Amino acid sequence: MARTLTIDGQENAVLAEASAVLARGLPVAIPTETVYGLAADATNAEAVRRIYAVKGRPSINPLICHMSDLAMAEGYATFDPLSRRLAEAFWPGPLTLVLP
Repeated sequence: MARTLTIDGQENAVLAEASAVLARGLPVAIPTETVYGLAADATNAEAVRRIYAVKGRPSINPLICHMSDLAMAEGYATFDPLSRRLAEAFWPGPLTLVLP
């Protein structure tokens, strides 16, 4: 069941509910600077499958995985020396790296 939550002075309650939805392996809609996006726990295969199903996206078309910082990204990707220097220079900021 879809439900719309707004933040009107209840940010903590809204974030707690969104976190609970994500923990159940379900996607949540989030506003970005240009569009709304779907978010899910990238470490949960069922949650990722649900993103593909909801969007009707072919599974060969990769999804973006957002990281909070370089330390978090290092837990999921392999950085070569150049990628590490770029991340250190430009993160946080609008830099996308495609890494193994």
